[in-house]
Amino acid sequence: MALKKKTKVQEEKKIFILDTSVILHDHNSVNKFEEHDVVIPITVLEELDNFKKGNETINFEAREFIRFLDNKSKESTLQDWRPINGRTTGRMLVAMYEHNGVDAEKIFGEEKPDHKILNTALVIKHKYPDHKIILVTKDINLRLKAKSLGLFSEDFKNDKIENADLLKEPIETIDGIEHETIDKIYSDGFVNFKKISKHEPLSNQCFILKNGSSSVLASYNSEEKVYTKINKATAYGIKARNAEQVFALNVLLNPAIKLVALQGQSGTGKTLLALASALEQRRNYKQVFLARPIIPLNNKDIGYLPGDIKSKLNPYMEPLWDNLKMIQNQFEQNDSEFKAIAQMIEQEKLVIQPLAYIRGRSISNIYFIIDEAQNLTPLEVKTIITRAGENTKIIFTGDINQIDTPYLDSHSNGLSYLIDKIKNHPLCSVINLQKGERSELANLANDLL
Repeated sequence: MALKKKTKVQEEKKIFILDTSVILHDHNSVNKFEEHDVVIPITVLEELDNFKKGNETINFEAREFIRFLDNKSKESTLQDWRPINGRTTGRMLVAMYEHNGVDAEKIFGEEKPDHKILNTALVIKHKYPDHKIILVTKDINLRLKAKSLGLFSEDFKNDKIENADLLKEPIETIDGIEHETIDKIYSDGFVNFKKISKHEPLSNQCFILKNGSSSVLASYNSEEKVYTKINKATAYGIKARNAEQVFALNVLLNPAIKLVALQGQSGTGKTLLALASALEQRRNYKQVFLARPIIPLNNKDIGYLPGDIKSKLNPYMEPLWDNLKMIQNQFEQNDSEFKAIAQMIEQEKLVIQPLAYIRGRSISNIYFIIDEAQNLTPLEVKTIITRAGENTKIIFTGDINQIDTPYLDSHSNGLSYLIDKIKNHPLCSVINLQKGERSELANLANDLL
């Protein structure tokens, strides 16, 4: 039997050069390139040295990668090709800084780590002409600089969602449902899914079922294989203003659903609904945690800001306090609901803190809301969820189109990653909120600006 001829793609050898941003995103990234070789520029190690101290996720990633390299260097130097985790294919080395002919620092007129990494990539390209050299970085500008020098460059795609449009689809409306079926849902509270569709929907997927002017809101129960009727609910005085918010309140108040992702543009009520639902269920949980990641201004640490730690953090936490005040101000100061919120804050039953201050704590018997989750990495989201104990419910809210961190986008952020992974699990629910309810002016800005 004649052997099949290898294709050009199969024969192509690749060397991936990793930027610091990739290591800080995932310390295990060096193991994600299959049979291909990986180069770590010495400049990356120099930059990692600046990140090894601290309690943030990037500090953890830096320390873990440094330990990984220390393990690799016990038997020999890192300037020789070494197998990655004992595999027969796929090697790695640390490349010393040098440049060969083309000098990126002179071209771009500045001595900086990025340009040293570019020079290293150009040297590797010269040394290995039979390989395809690819610089992997989460820094968009560095990718553009690399391509301007004739280098291939790409984002780190291991946890990247290929079709982010699926994460923004509106609540599905199914028209043409028989009147008898709609009547049955109203009378019995449910109907077999085969009465509605040929293909089984996703777990806890929400639908608007219509026939002309008749309609019913329903969600799919994958365990019972039925569409169940969704009733309008109120949470601590907050009422749903549209169908999307009805669905959101339904899953937020459902104790059987332990993990919820609320995705949508600003003004759709994500944080408000989550907080109101937490207050409504305050007796079912030991504490209510509200947290959000701190995205420092001008990429500077909060230590640069004046004042004590409270005054440094207040600007970042203010949006959460605004939502809490809005709920509280529905009531008079003498009302029990108003006093209950003040009492929860005083007794630390309701805690608003930066996410970094909550990371590492036990989160058992807690209603946990993480706001602005699109600014988290997939690993940070995983770290939070894996710490959940008994009777804990976790809510992630955010807008995948409003990302403030430089190395994430709508395809690679933690919220998108979470939605993609949990969208068909019975313990989880994903709700996309699209209709703004903050004000007519806010809606105008979202539509026109």
